[in-house]
Amino acid sequence: MESKLTAIELTGTVNEDHQLQLDDVLPISVPKHVRVIVLYSSDDEWDDNEWLHAASLSPAFDFLKDSEEEIYTLIDGKPYHDEA
Repeated sequence: MESKLTAIELTGTVNEDHQLQLDDVLPISVPKHVRVIVLYSSDDEWDDNEWLHAASLSPAFDFLKDSEEEIYTLIDGKPYHDEA
């Protein structure tokens, strides 16, 4: 039986001992085994395109390819135009 995976995006820092320290608390209420995917760059900053590209290659988002996830159409909602 295949279990569904839930993706959570958090930021963190790798310390001197090569251990990941998260910047926030995980929203998981019980102890459980998790899979961790670490995205990093050789320089300190990633632009939005780099994040989007890395996310598009991640299997954590494969569930979005399922046709059941397509719940909106082009006629749903109202267009948003930023007036600023």
